[in-house]
Amino acid sequence: MTEKLYYNDMYGREFDASVVSVKDNYVVLDKTLFYPTSGGQPNDTGILKTSNGEIKIIDVIQEDGEIRHIADRIENVTPGAHVHGIIDWDNRYIHMRYHTAVHIIDGVVNNDYKNGLLTGGQIYDDHARVDFSFDIIDRDLITQIISKAQDIINSGLKVFAREVSSEEALKIPGLARTEPGRQLIEKLPVVRIIEIENFDFQADGGTHVKNTGEVGRIEMLKIENKGKGHKRLSFKLD
Repeated sequence: MTEKLYYNDMYGREFDASVVSVKDNYVVLDKTLFYPTSGGQPNDTGILKTSNGEIKIIDVIQEDGEIRHIADRIENVTPGAHVHGIIDWDNRYIHMRYHTAVHIIDGVVNNDYKNGLLTGGQIYDDHARVDFSFDIIDRDLITQIISKAQDIINSGLKVFAREVSSEEALKIPGLARTEPGRQLIEKLPVVRIIEIENFDFQADGGTHVKNTGEVGRIEMLKIENKGKGHKRLSFKLD
């Protein structure tokens, strides 16, 4: 199994690794900083430097227990070879800022609006979206939520990751906010938690900034109706 270096080094940009296997158009490494598409966060891209030159990593997926680095070409890459990976840091950092923003918005809803839920989210390179489910929801309520989220961002709170056992995780109130989330926690021997100091904590496998102040300013782009009590907000960060 590939060691997920991004779990403990979310600001890492370069790493050394060995090739475990090569198949079709992808490479599996013994360790990686490349984040695979997961949990609404897009994959990283970048390059792998080999003894025979560079290959571009154009996609990263997790499938059948493997993290697969999909490359533009894989000729002359062999199992056991040493490689040096460099991720596209600018793109990764954008994803980190948006991912933390989504957690902050979710935290506001969970802490202050007991009749509402954040039911989904998706991060892109230049914006993100979140889905709300409330008994009654309108633009004024969403504006209020985003204003509170901005206050948390401006407060400059620390953001960090920690790990607990599945048994301990299930005892933490509010960690699993949906039944599928609870079922996932039950299957994991170790649960990774992203915590925003004195504000929010969520089980999560993605990458985040170290301080909420790095997120920037939330700008609401559009609000879409997704059925009674359901709204979708698209936003960008400045």
